[in-house]
Amino acid sequence: MEKQWVKRYGNAVSGKKGRWIVLFFWLLLAVVLNGTLPQANSQKNEMASNLDSSTPSQQAKIVAEQEFPSTSGTPALLTWYKATGMTEEDLTLIQKYSKELDQNPVDSQDSVIPFYQLPLPALKQQLSEDGTTLILPVTFKKDTDKEKIADGLSAFKEKATTIFPQDPNKAKISDKDQLVLRITGPAGISTDATALFSQGDLSLLFGTVAIVLVLLLLIYRSPVLALIPLLGVGIAYGIISPILGSIAKEGWVELDSQALSIMTVLLFGAGTDYCLFLISRFRSNLLEEKDKLTAMKLSLKGASGAIAMSGLTVVFSLLVLLLSKYGAIHRFAIPFSLSILIMMAASLTLIPALLSIFGRASFYPFLPRTRAMQEERAKRKGKTLQPLKNKKGFGSRLGNLIVKKPLLLMIVPLLFLGIFAFFSSKIVYTYDTLSSFPKDMPSREGFHIISEHFNPGELAPVLVIVQTNGKSSPVKENLEKLAYVELVSEGKQGANNKNITSYNLEMNVNPYSNKAMSHIPELRKNVENSLEQAGIANVADHVWIGGLTAEQYDTKQTTSQDSNIIIPIVISIIAVLLLVYLRSITATVYLIGTVLLSYFSALGLGWVLLHYLFGVEAIQGFIPLYAFVFIVALGEDYNIFMISSIWKKSRHLPLLQAIKEGVAESGSVITSAGLILAGTFAILTTLPIQVLVHFGTITAIGVILDTFIVRPLLVPSITVLLGKWAFWPSKKHISAVKRNTAN
Repeated sequence: MEKQWVKRYGNAVSGKKGRWIVLFFWLLLAVVLNGTLPQANSQKNEMASNLDSSTPSQQAKIVAEQEFPSTSGTPALLTWYKATGMTEEDLTLIQKYSKELDQNPVDSQDSVIPFYQLPLPALKQQLSEDGTTLILPVTFKKDTDKEKIADGLSAFKEKATTIFPQDPNKAKISDKDQLVLRITGPAGISTDATALFSQGDLSLLFGTVAIVLVLLLLIYRSPVLALIPLLGVGIAYGIISPILGSIAKEGWVELDSQALSIMTVLLFGAGTDYCLFLISRFRSNLLEEKDKLTAMKLSLKGASGAIAMSGLTVVFSLLVLLLSKYGAIHRFAIPFSLSILIMMAASLTLIPALLSIFGRASFYPFLPRTRAMQEERAKRKGKTLQPLKNKKGFGSRLGNLIVKKPLLLMIVPLLFLGIFAFFSSKIVYTYDTLSSFPKDMPSREGFHIISEHFNPGELAPVLVIVQTNGKSSPVKENLEKLAYVELVSEGKQGANNKNITSYNLEMNVNPYSNKAMSHIPELRKNVENSLEQAGIANVADHVWIGGLTAEQYDTKQTTSQDSNIIIPIVISIIAVLLLVYLRSITATVYLIGTVLLSYFSALGLGWVLLHYLFGVEAIQGFIPLYAFVFIVALGEDYNIFMISSIWKKSRHLPLLQAIKEGVAESGSVITSAGLILAGTFAILTTLPIQVLVHFGTITAIGVILDTFIVRPLLVPSITVLLGKWAFWPSKKHISAVKRNTAN
């Protein structure tokens, strides 16, 4: 029954008619979808929330919008700076500028501080103590989308060029005698962040294609073969993008730049890997089979199971991200899993069809031929074919070494990986999104100016809201006693509920820092104690802490909870799939164990490189969860491909021989696939967004460790040492191993 199914499948995708039908179907589907559905990039929502409405900071935001609607707009802080100090002429021009914004507001502008109505002596009081810096706050209307805010900020910059003799937007902070304008605050930071991601989209796509193409050319030295995987991935992308665009348009999923950027890398990296798994089998079979269609059917029989298993492992692992409460991680699930699913389908249908059409020409100019074909070709040219020499490649030599010295080749990799896994406990994490952007980004420069010349907490004050039930409480007085609090505003009554009061609290530390974030629980406790002093019961229900610092604290708590849920589930799913595929508890345990070890080693080695070599002080706190899903799921792909080769050979060969041949057979293709996958993730390090640089670095390291240490050394050496017990409890397989070993 199984052989009939395999035969029908082979004919369907690589038969004389089937291959053309498959190619036509994929091309037609891509054309129809692109002609009728929107592209994924057109449906990005950069305003998508990362925190659930049930988190404390978002609860505070909801109360603020209800009771203090004036606080719900998006502020832009227009930061003016002159190293030698502001002159009266500078201040007069700034007044003229504020009048222009007040009397001719840009689209969606809500309010601006009317500096032009202040006399110069009063305006000088708004300067920093050293007289170098002035902040002009401008607020956009509630729910203004990022595109309109970006247009508004551009208009602010344009107006400045018409009022000031020298363009303050282009002036450098290091220019001591020039007036500098930098727009920061939530509006400036979000606009700059969006621009960074959008600038990286095309460069990321072209860079990924280029690295895959170059590596394929170097590995296979065939221009045709280099283009076939890229053609397959390109057609698959042409189907994935409109499908994602359509479901995003319907509101079923949310897409953002970060998810689509990483999806592109994942699609080209993992997609090319699946193609190579098939290509390597096809090339081997062409050396034995004259008919290219027969060779492809044999290739599908040998590789389709491993490709499907590898793809499903990644798909199911990525779908688990739907359980994440943190929006940026949750938004990964559908784009990533859908892209892998469609690419897996393309690898099992479209790529076989393309290879069947091109046949041996796929490998031009180094065409794989059978011995009979080589002899016939030599005869036509009047040459004598040299007798076959039993050449042992690197894979064969490695296989022999593993069989001879398995204990050594297990201990050395374990020590190497273990040392760097230890460094993973030394990583410092941050939830400061601003630190992940380039230092010369205008909004970051603006923040730096404010933090240097004003109280840094002014940029992002903490919002404290309390419900007093009409009772007098010492909230403000108690907060002002805290050592890290610089200023607490006067209380403001709610618009609908007069028993609700809000305070803006400025810390005297960077509001984006871990130090500021660590004070949030203490702030809450302080406020709750103040309410208890007033005789208010159930104080936890009467306190809301909001603002960016509180949101960062909730981000830490949320991503930590996500990790505690997602990581065990992903491991469990992979374990179940491995058990179903291998039917061995022992193999499942050590395959998962080795990949987990390589994951922690990748974190540790990544931290060593980023921190000690490049001076990175901290990495984003959600990177370990990002990296876990990719390193563990994709790393397990290589284990599956190699171990499936050993398993199949052990049915008719002694185990040690099966391991030697399995390592030799899978070695080159996994090495090639690993280099390409690591190369595509390394492309992320060329982007100006540090969160992607750190993620790309750690994931690329994880793939390299899996490719060159875990797969070729650790896994096969453990298999040798375990012997027949590697197959436990599969009695059928253990019996086959005993029988082959005895023979």
